[in-house]
Amino acid sequence: MKWRRTEEQMLPVEESAQPDTGWATTSMSTGAMANWTAVVRWSAWGLLLAGPLLGGWALASATTPVSVPTRAEAPRAQPASSDAVAPAGFAEVYVAAYVKAGDSDADAEELAAYYPAARSMSWTAEGGSERAESASAVQVRQISAGYWSVTVAARITGSAKAAESGNVRYFQVPLRATGGRGASGWTAAALPAEVAAPTGSKGAAPELSYGSGHAPLDSDPAVQTVRGFLAAYLTGRGELDRYLSPGTTLHAVRPAPYTAVTVTQIADHGQGPAEGAEAQTPPDGVQRRLLVDVEGDGKHSRPMTYAIELRARDGRWEVASLEAAPALAEPGTNSNSQEGQGS
Repeated sequence: MKWRRTEEQMLPVEESAQPDTGWATTSMSTGAMANWTAVVRWSAWGLLLAGPLLGGWALASATTPVSVPTRAEAPRAQPASSDAVAPAGFAEVYVAAYVKAGDSDADAEELAAYYPAARSMSWTAEGGSERAESASAVQVRQISAGYWSVTVAARITGSAKAAESGNVRYFQVPLRATGGRGASGWTAAALPAEVAAPTGSKGAAPELSYGSGHAPLDSDPAVQTVRGFLAAYLTGRGELDRYLSPGTTLHAVRPAPYTAVTVTQIADHGQGPAEGAEAQTPPDGVQRRLLVDVEGDGKHSRPMTYAIELRARDGRWEVASLEAAPALAEPGTNSNSQEGQGS
């Protein structure tokens, strides 16, 4: 028994497996992590270095012109709106210079300011034999962008021929804008051409949107306001502001052209107030538009017509506006239906 135990003790004892403490596993993960960190680091450096190259390539791609077929727009002429004032005025003074031009160098130079080719032209007529006492554009047409045709009516004096023609003659003037799209100047493309009066230059008087005119009523407070206002406005007698609504600014004509003003006729816009209502005190804020015929007495007496808008305040009428033009009747409106409807 003892030997057996001793033999067992002398037998080589097999080395048991070491317990899993985690040290071996941890050692292997640290190495892998080091390798992964190196890969990430070099990748970051690679991206950093490649960034400028990628950016340049993207910029080149973005700025590369792309051929896109487009449809060319046809040139359009500028509309003849308020810009027509400039060629009209130039044409008027050009015609005035043309009418009085003669064989003198001074006349040629004056005309050349409007039409440069005039310097090389010869004139047989004596300068100043005829003159344009007045010249006004009566028709303005735009031929193309920057190119205009202006018809000027000129009242010619100074010769028997002018008297025979009734003094008024018409000249057609071609004008070209200079200085690009801004049209900083104008020049004539040719000499004026004398033409017949434009068709439709005279026509029937337009219908106005007012009732029948009648003599002013002394019992109408609106008439009293109009009389006082026009007297202060045209004769300088009286204080103008006392007849104006708050916020309305008007200045009397200076120097005063008349010594007295007489209201000869008055008409209301539209139907006007009901019969008898004009003598009543108007409610605040009510408006009334009048067409007023006036006779101005002075060195040169003459009739005139004013379109005046009144507004009621504190039981009296005040001038709210001296309108730029009388109101026209609407298309298709029968003006006869308004007859007798005025106050």
